[in-house]
Amino acid sequence: MEIILEHVTKHFKDKSNKSNPVKKAVEDVNLHLTPGVWGLLGANGSGKTTLMRMVCGIMKPTSGRICYDGINIEHLDDAYRDIIGYLPQEFGFYPEFTVQQYLEYISALKGMPDRVAKERIDELLAKVSLEEVRRKKITKLSGGMKRRVGIAQALLNNPEFLVLDEPTSGLDPAERVRFRNLLSEFAKDRIVLISTHIVSDVEYIATQNAIMKSGEILHTGTTQELVSQIHGKVFQTMIPQQELGMWESDPNIQIVNLRNEEDGRLCLRYLGRQTDIPNAVPQNPTLEDLYLYLK
Repeated sequence: MEIILEHVTKHFKDKSNKSNPVKKAVEDVNLHLTPGVWGLLGANGSGKTTLMRMVCGIMKPTSGRICYDGINIEHLDDAYRDIIGYLPQEFGFYPEFTVQQYLEYISALKGMPDRVAKERIDELLAKVSLEEVRRKKITKLSGGMKRRVGIAQALLNNPEFLVLDEPTSGLDPAERVRFRNLLSEFAKDRIVLISTHIVSDVEYIATQNAIMKSGEILHTGTTQELVSQIHGKVFQTMIPQQELGMWESDPNIQIVNLRNEEDGRLCLRYLGRQTDIPNAVPQNPTLEDLYLYLK
C-alpha cells in the first residue's frame, strides 16, 4: 500500500492582486507515503490544508497527480473514498445531532452495515472517552470533546489511509497522549498523515516527517535524520534577565526557549554558534529546534 504524489501543484486566482493574479498554494510536491505515521509540519498558511484536501480527493491539483497503489485517485472515485478517513480542521454537523446520531449518520454515508456500525461506534466512543456523552448534543460539548468526535468519525470505516488536519486542536495534554498512543497502534499496517504546527504531536510517533514552507516540501525523513541537519547548532546558557533584550535583537542567534531560574537568571536555549553567548553548552537538537530553524 502506498500513496505517491508526483509534482503536485495547486494555484488559485488572486483577484485582489492585479500585479500577480496567481497565488501558489502548493508547488511541485513529491512524496511517497508508506504505512506508518507521517508528520506534515508547517506554519499556518504554508499550504498544508490545501495539500491534504488534494490528497483526499476533495480538490484537484492544477498539475501533477496523486496515485494510490499505482492508480490515479481521480479514476478511483468511491473506491478511494472507501479506504480513506479524514478529519478536517473544522468538521460540520447538524446542530440537533447527538454524538451517537452523528456517528450513525456518518456510518450510513460510508455505507457501513448497521450491526458493524453499532459495534464500531461503541468501540470508538470507548477509545476516545466519549461514552458518557454519547446522548449529548455535539453543540453542548467542549472544544476538546468535539475534536474527539471528529477523530471518531475519521476512524469509523477502519480506513487504510487516515488523514488528520490539526487533530489535537482543543485537546488537553492527557488527551493528546492518549490520541498519540491510539494513532501509533492504528498505524501498524496503515498510512496515517498528520498535518500540524504542534511539533510534539508527531515528534515521537512519526516514522517519517515532511516539513512544508510556502507551499513547498523542504525536507523529508525520520526525526533523527532531520534533526541531524542542525547538530552543533543548538546551545543552552544562563544569562542575567537584563541581558535578554540584547540577545533577542542579535541577528546571529535564534532563541528557542526561555526559563526563569530561582536565582533570577534566565536559562536560554538558542540556535547559533557556541561562541555567540558566553558559557553556552551544546544540546541535543529536537524536531522543534529544526522546525524553528527552517521557519
